[in-house]
Amino acid sequence: MNARSVHTVDAVIIGAGFGGIYAMHKLANEQGLSVVGFDKAGGPGGTWYWNRYPGALSDTESHVYRYSFDPELLADGTWANTYVTQPEILDYLEGVVERFDLARHFRFGTEVVSAVYSDDDNLWDVTTGGGEVYRATYVINAVGLLSAINVPQLPGLDRFAGQTIHTGAWPEGVSLAGCRVGVIGTGSTGQQVITAMAPEVEHLTVFVRTPQYSVPVGKRPVTSEHIDEIKADYDAIWHQVKNSAVAFGFEESTVPAMSVSEEERRRIYQEAWEYGGGFRFMFGTFGDIATDEQANETAAAFIREKIAGIIEDPETARKLMPTGLFARRPLCDDHYHAVFNRPNVEAVAIKENPIREVVADGVITEDGVLHELDTLVFATGFDAVDGNYRRIEIRGRDGIDINDHWAGQPTSYLGVATTNFPNWFMVLGPNGPFTNLPPSIETQVEWIADTIRYAAANGIRAIEPTAESEAQWTETCTEIAGATVFTKVDSWIFGANIPGKKRSVLFYLGGLANYRATLADIAADDYRGFDLLPAAAAVV
Repeated sequence: MNARSVHTVDAVIIGAGFGGIYAMHKLANEQGLSVVGFDKAGGPGGTWYWNRYPGALSDTESHVYRYSFDPELLADGTWANTYVTQPEILDYLEGVVERFDLARHFRFGTEVVSAVYSDDDNLWDVTTGGGEVYRATYVINAVGLLSAINVPQLPGLDRFAGQTIHTGAWPEGVSLAGCRVGVIGTGSTGQQVITAMAPEVEHLTVFVRTPQYSVPVGKRPVTSEHIDEIKADYDAIWHQVKNSAVAFGFEESTVPAMSVSEEERRRIYQEAWEYGGGFRFMFGTFGDIATDEQANETAAAFIREKIAGIIEDPETARKLMPTGLFARRPLCDDHYHAVFNRPNVEAVAIKENPIREVVADGVITEDGVLHELDTLVFATGFDAVDGNYRRIEIRGRDGIDINDHWAGQPTSYLGVATTNFPNWFMVLGPNGPFTNLPPSIETQVEWIADTIRYAAANGIRAIEPTAESEAQWTETCTEIAGATVFTKVDSWIFGANIPGKKRSVLFYLGGLANYRATLADIAADDYRGFDLLPAAAAVV
């Protein structure tokens, strides 16, 4: 190795979304460490840099889909509607990078291809696509939950004469106005892009595999007076968020659904329907929708009734009608179902009429119909949580590859670290909290930064979880998930959207308040569950 190509730093941060930006601020600005960050994107934003598809929107209310760590940043913030769009989120994150002078620490347009741990000197060698090597004590992975795109392998796709676009890599400035468009995928992203494109395209064919339960998002303009009221109450708002389960900024119900009359249930559901928000509908109405099947069915039946009342054509309504449990990540939409009343929008149910092949002119289904298309849009999601890690060569202690360590399923201790990979931290790693993401990101970044500060103050050269603590945390996450209805359906939150991927628990479903308490307790107990190697003993 040419010594001139090696740069020595305290820490490397991979990713420049919410997690990477905040980690850079904590380590470079607050602790004064030498830190370099990498992102293959041309600028900051993480998933919001790439997801530029029409209609892209956060499903968290605007006032809590942001950082809470800086009072002045909160005081200066503003938003136009109850929910923020992709351009607004990207603008916000770019503003944070500028405000805290973080761009000078990042290398944008630079991909990390490997991170290899040296047992001899307890350092990481991080190599970029350009061949540069950065030697660091710490690696902070902020690669995002939803970044490794998933494109289904359709027969004949390479023969398609039109353009194919994945919503997670939408080309900037592309418009499909006047085109014949097909969309595969009707999850959160699919619903957003379908709703946004329907009025603009010549014809829209929606290939529906799994109809989704979805409620209105409730996107409404806000006044400056409303924003001022929120800012005046921010201390209480953030206290509630961080001491709640899902961290979406509303009080979660503890009332069992079956403890009230049917009339009262319908009144509560109707109120939530009119206000909007998927998580609010599931967790703000009753306390057992996610854990009791009878309670869950009351919510599911209410949504099905609403869908039937929105879609005018009975056959189309049948194709789009969800069945079974209301047990995937709760969705919300901006008049998605009403789109199918448009004459230029068609639903094709591909469970009963599968895609046979893609040809030059479009998609042929098993009934022999050619659906003529100029563009095929994949709203098929991501290889969530661990997908991005598996696409980098990552080798820990004794040269173990992350893919071998995670051969059965991706695991971690607390969602932030994994055994055999010392000083290697993750933001939103496997079995981290299932919540509104910015508060969980702040929680994890602050804990990681405090851990690094603790290590420096106490002469700790290397820190990694024990295999026992990692196994126990995995079991904890599995037990909690097993007490919910979520495990009873196939969903991306368990990796079920990726062919051949083992279905496994990928999140801690115990809530942010409990998660924060666990992190604090472990740190206060001398980092229980971690091996701490003092500097004198770290070099073997």
